Amino acid sequence: MVLDSVLGPVFDSLGLHTLTYHWHVLLLSTLACRFIVTASSVICPVLFPKTYPNLAGSKRLNWDIHVVSMVHSLVIIVGSALVLTDNELMKDKVFGYDRKAGNVYAIACGYFLWDTCTSIKHANEFGHSFVFHGLSSFTVFIFSFRPFLNYYGAVFLMYELSTPFLNIHWFMDKSGMTGSKLQLANGICLLLAFFSARLVFGYYMSYQTYVSVIAQIDKVPTFLCILYGTANIILNGLNVIWFSKMISSLIKRFQSPKKVE
Repeated sequence: MVLDSVLGPVFDSLGLHTLTYHWHVLLLSTLACRFIVTASSVICPVLFPKTYPNLAGSKRLNWDIHVVSMVHSLVIIVGSALVLTDNELMKDKVFGYDRKAGNVYAIACGYFLWDTCTSIKHANEFGHSFVFHGLSSFTVFIFSFRPFLNYYGAVFLMYELSTPFLNIHWFMDKSGMTGSKLQLANGICLLLAFFSARLVFGYYMSYQTYVSVIAQIDKVPTFLCILYGTANIILNGLNVIWFSKMISSLIKRFQSPKKVE
C-alpha cells in the first residue's frame, strides 16, 4: 500500500495509470522467470539424464531459457483466452480496462523484461537481435497500462499458441530425436498452430484493430499510432518469413538422404 502511494504518481506522470495496480505482478513475473531457470538446472538433469548434463555454458543456459519460454507461453495462452472472452473489454476494445487483463499483460511484461535483461547479459553468445526483440515487446505491452488496446493485446499474445510446439521441436533436436516420426508430428502441429494463430487469426485481428482505432483516432496519441502501427507491420511481415523458413526447414529434415544430397 505504501509503495502504491509512492509509485502511483510516478506511473501517472508516465501515462501508465493502471500500472499502479499491477506493478507487483510484473515484478513477480520477472522474478519467477529467474526462479524457473534455477529450477530447470535442478530438475532437467533428472528428467533428461542423457542430454542436459552434457550441455555446457551457453548451451545449458539456452535450454533453461526454452523452459522459461515454455512455461510463459502456456500461462499467457490461458490468460489471453480469458481476456478475449471478457464482456467489459468487448464494449470498449481500444480504451477499456479490466484488472484481469492488466494482470495478464503484467505477466507478459515481466517475462519480456527478464528476457531483455538476459539477452543484454549474454548478447555475445546469443546475438543482439534478442535484445531488440525483448525490448520492443516490453515497450509495446507496457503501454497497455495507459490503458490502451487491453482487448486486442490478448489477440497478439495468442501468437504464443505456436511457441510450445516450437520449443518441443527444439528440445527434440537436442535430445537426439531429429527426424523422428514424433518430431514430424510435432512439426505439423507447429505449422498448423503458427499458420492459424499468426497468419489467419493474426491478419484478421490486425484489420479489426485498425478499424477500432480509426473509429477513435482523435483520442489516440500520434506516437502510439506510429509505435503500434510499425510494430504490427514488422511482426506480420516477419511471421510470413518465419513460416516460409519453417516449411523449408521441415522439408529438409524429413527428406530422404538421397534427395537431400
